[in-house]
Amino acid sequence: MEFDEPVIGGPCWAELGTSDLEASKRFYGEVFDWHCETDPREALRGYTVVHLGDAAVAGLGPLYRPSQPVAWNVSFAVRNIDAATNRVAEAGGTVIRGPIDVFDEGRLTVVLDPSGAAFHMWQAHDFRGADVFNRPGSLGWVELATRDIERARNFYTTVFGWSVNASEWYTQWGLHGEDFGGMTTTHDRFPADVPPHWLPYFAVEDVDATTDVALRSGAKALQEPTSVPDGPRIAVLRDPQGAIFGIYQAGEEAREQAGSPG
Repeated sequence: MEFDEPVIGGPCWAELGTSDLEASKRFYGEVFDWHCETDPREALRGYTVVHLGDAAVAGLGPLYRPSQPVAWNVSFAVRNIDAATNRVAEAGGTVIRGPIDVFDEGRLTVVLDPSGAAFHMWQAHDFRGADVFNRPGSLGWVELATRDIERARNFYTTVFGWSVNASEWYTQWGLHGEDFGGMTTTHDRFPADVPPHWLPYFAVEDVDATTDVALRSGAKALQEPTSVPDGPRIAVLRDPQGAIFGIYQAGEEAREQAGSPG
């Protein structure tokens, strides 16, 4: 990701919805050396912001309804969430929840794109999103895995105005001339039962060493550590509760990171 702070239209936050909040705190603390600050407000049911030093980098929270899958969710910053929510519906997406006020922090909408991939939109007030990007332990790239590449291109360019830099094997999303994410097909790299989804990639100092720690802590590797041609070394992991996330070698070029063989 080329951005070092939240940008309107770009990813601003990654948030895990988990079936076992305490186990997730332990797992990700071991993998990324995150330390946790749990919000005391009863309405948030233990929502936890994880930090690197003093920098907020991601959120961990409980499942809010029985049908909610255990998964990482990506939030995209918008200037006017009411207008953005309307664009989602007009472009063929589905509004699941919102817009809602989240105390004084901001306003949130939870939506599905036309293929069923979930994401969040966030209009910031007191809380903008992650304090850092691209450092080891922080968000550095986001990737959409979908079964319909063309429909997804039309949807996201309509909703967010993203630029598209596409080769025959991979699509990169951009804003203001800078790429922040990409798109691949689900059948290329994921088991058949994995639905369309947004996948956050976190930067790490050593992909192989981090993968080893994750596996010893109960994760499974959906993609073993791989060096991408003209890109960084990456891996894709499934945590013990079932949420999928990616890692990539910090300091290496991330623009082609998700175009691994598969």
